[in-house]
Amino acid sequence: MASPSKAGAALTALREDLVGDVFTPEDLGYEDARTVFNAMIDRRPAVIAQCVDETDVVRSLRFARSLDLPVAVRGGGHSVAGMALGDGAVVVDLRHMRAVTVDPAAEAVRVAGGATMSDLDRATQPHGLATTGGRVSTTGVGGFVLGGGTGWLDRHCGLAVDNLLGVELVTADGSRVHASDDENPDLFWALHGGGGNFGVATAITLKLHELPEFSIALLLYLPEHGLEATRTFRDVITAGPDEAGGAVIYLTGPPEEFVPPHLVGTLLCGVLLTYAGSEADMRKVAEPLLALPHESEVVGAMPYADVQCMIDDPPGMRNYWSAEYLTGAPDDFVAAFCAQGEAMPVPTGTLHALFPQGGAIGTGPHTYPVPYRDAPWGVHPFGLWEDPADDERCVQWVRDVRTAVGPWSTGAVYLNFIGDEGGDRVVAGVGAENSRRLAEVKRRYDPDNVFRFNHNIRPG
Repeated sequence: MASPSKAGAALTALREDLVGDVFTPEDLGYEDARTVFNAMIDRRPAVIAQCVDETDVVRSLRFARSLDLPVAVRGGGHSVAGMALGDGAVVVDLRHMRAVTVDPAAEAVRVAGGATMSDLDRATQPHGLATTGGRVSTTGVGGFVLGGGTGWLDRHCGLAVDNLLGVELVTADGSRVHASDDENPDLFWALHGGGGNFGVATAITLKLHELPEFSIALLLYLPEHGLEATRTFRDVITAGPDEAGGAVIYLTGPPEEFVPPHLVGTLLCGVLLTYAGSEADMRKVAEPLLALPHESEVVGAMPYADVQCMIDDPPGMRNYWSAEYLTGAPDDFVAAFCAQGEAMPVPTGTLHALFPQGGAIGTGPHTYPVPYRDAPWGVHPFGLWEDPADDERCVQWVRDVRTAVGPWSTGAVYLNFIGDEGGDRVVAGVGAENSRRLAEVKRRYDPDNVFRFNHNIRPG
């Protein structure tokens, strides 16, 4: 530990040198600066450095290293485990670094490290271009992509890491590094699912895809029709084109226009069919779902960036998530999934989701550390509630879902969907063989495990 005088001098120098703001626990603004979207996270960093450019990032990292302090990195602050914060750590806060630069001719986009999904989608949409993003607009692009990246477009465009062209990284010693297929290829490989273990991503470059039209069918069913709706969605996706995606989502009816007033606050089974194409083509795919008895529908063409905002999870709520990836979705699995949906805590903001994979996900590169690629389906119990008195029942429900779907689990998992579930789950999220190679890359770029507020890969 540094002496108080050394720490005080270093902090004074950081405040003078950093273009952005610096907060410590004594400063006005510290409480707001340390708040993340998951209200269950209550951590007190030593210093929060709100960086405005790459030079600020370098200064913040060198400050942390000079005092032997661990480093947390905040992009969107959307990690359910609160990985954007660490007790006693220096937080490198990138939220002021949100520039998005689209190159339509190259069909590529450069995204600064603090940009959110909304920043990315709103910038690319005027060009009729898009790339796989998270399913909510408030997710940080950097953490999402480096963790693998699955969303409404993944069956059409591949996982987010399949579209990764380059990363600008500041490593633990303050060095600036560029990673791509041609530069530092081992590091570039590790960034395809290894998350924030290797440095601070100040910018990433992604491949874009043409998306002139996007359409959806959002249908709400009473729970007694959930089994039939889930089976039908499964069959529609299995027989449908790669342009089709979406999810079955059990939810509490929200106070929205598309929910009949008498169903607000009650359990519903929702089906969202997304389609990377025209409304006419989407309707052909959605026909079996539309034929089932349903309580409401929103069907039509809709800008992709607007769809991305449809199920944004509000800040300030309590969150506990998990996930399992599946060998298949036979009828006995569907029955187990729907039974857990009917047992979901209501009324809360909790969601119980079944996502299809396949398409461009399954045909993408198998060399990256994303072992869930070949699973045809994924289950995502998404606990979301407001009252701390509900903590026990909501957390237990998420765990019950994992147990119930266990017989169909591949054992692999998408790490961005889970909190801190231990080292074995980190290995499950990158693959056993990959974990050894990732540990070697970690040793080269972060031998002291400075970046450990993440799904941590220890230096090998």
